[in-house]
Amino acid sequence: QVQLVESGGGLVQPGGSLRLACAASGSILSINTMGWYRQAPGKERELVASITSGGIRNYASSVKGRFTISRDNAKNTVYLQMNSLKPEDTAVYYCRYSDYTLALYWGQGTQVTVSS
Repeated sequence: QVQLVESGGGLVQPGGSLRLACAASGSILSINTMGWYRQAPGKERELVASITSGGIRNYASSVKGRFTISRDNAKNTVYLQMNSLKPEDTAVYYCRYSDYTLALYWGQGTQVTVSS
């Protein structure tokens, strides 16, 4: 089992910034991928960004140049720095862990609201 605890969501004005963090604990394998997904009301959950334990990053086209994903392997923590936020970034953001055994875990989600 892997437990994921997210933090850092909140309310921010358009153009503002937020930093999300996701701390993983439990049966974490050294080779894994952690990422952030989001789900807006009435929409499907979508990938925002992911990063492998080796540092390979992947971003949704809608956030490229504005969001940066990073990780601290020693702390088993992944971060999402979100800059130049737009109202359309409003969603519940979920952390996800996966590894080569096909294990897959989700965090409980953290709300991000971009509004003036």
